[in-house]
Amino acid sequence: MLTSILKRTAVTAVALAGLTTAAFAQLELKIMAPAAPGGGWDGTARSMQQALTASGVAKSVQVSNVPGAGGTIGLAQLATSNKGDGSTLMVNGFVMVGAILLNKSPVTLAQTTPIARLTAEALVVVVPANSPVKDAKDLADRVKADPAKVTWAGGSAGGADHILAALFAGTVGADASKINYIPFSGGGEALAAMLGGRVTAGVSGYGEFEGQIKAGKLRVIGVTSSARLANAPDAPTFKEQGVNLEVLNWRSVVAPPGITAEQRKTLGDAIEKMAKSKEWAEILKARGWDDAYLGSADFETFLKGEEVRVEKVMREVGLVK
Repeated sequence: MLTSILKRTAVTAVALAGLTTAAFAQLELKIMAPAAPGGGWDGTARSMQQALTASGVAKSVQVSNVPGAGGTIGLAQLATSNKGDGSTLMVNGFVMVGAILLNKSPVTLAQTTPIARLTAEALVVVVPANSPVKDAKDLADRVKADPAKVTWAGGSAGGADHILAALFAGTVGADASKINYIPFSGGGEALAAMLGGRVTAGVSGYGEFEGQIKAGKLRVIGVTSSARLANAPDAPTFKEQGVNLEVLNWRSVVAPPGITAEQRKTLGDAIEKMAKSKEWAEILKARGWDDAYLGSADFETFLKGEEVRVEKVMREVGLVK
């Protein structure tokens, strides 16, 4: 009798596993990158598209771009036009938390459904290879002499890049509220500004500048991690140069408001399966991203804490009143 029950239980477990796989195989998802092509959110969305389909988690994944205002235009669309749509996800992250405050967005992340935190990435400050700025001390001296004369290129206003520029100024003893930050909606535009000599320094994730750094067109001034990056052992940290600065840019996905508990679980399970796949692991390694996966409930708690932390920093450096 016991043997018979165990056999039936095993058969049932196999059937359920097969049903789960089949259910995932039928998933047709849409992922919004609330920024122009070429930036970090766009890269995350397209990496997810690749991993979700290659691992068999989803049947198809469509990626769309809705740029503008630090992602808050895409956020508003998600909360209104996509409300209740259990097949839609939006990439977001540290950048959007600040942009919501800076743009006084009427829609906040509290009006979304948190699904998962995916990655964390150290930021890097670079200058053109022919720049007279050679290291963190040179950059600090210029910022202290006149913050407004040092131009910074990065992502949307109020994002991680902007906050880093302000924190750098404050850390070295300059007036952070006077920094001259030039936001770009895509990583390609910021790169062009740097290579064209139109700005002093650029800020982004290391992966976005890696090609130009290795080609000798950009020089690393410092990375914002506590230790040197495994994929960039020659790039010095700010801390080892005497600048006590550490910032990590995390990225995540949320769903629209108004979805059912069952839809939230389906999306959460799919993203967890993707995050644990070998295809995603290969992408993380190639991109130089750290695995920072948090499931839906833990991510929701983390997100609330980040909203408090980022608002405090932005007020301290004068980005919001």
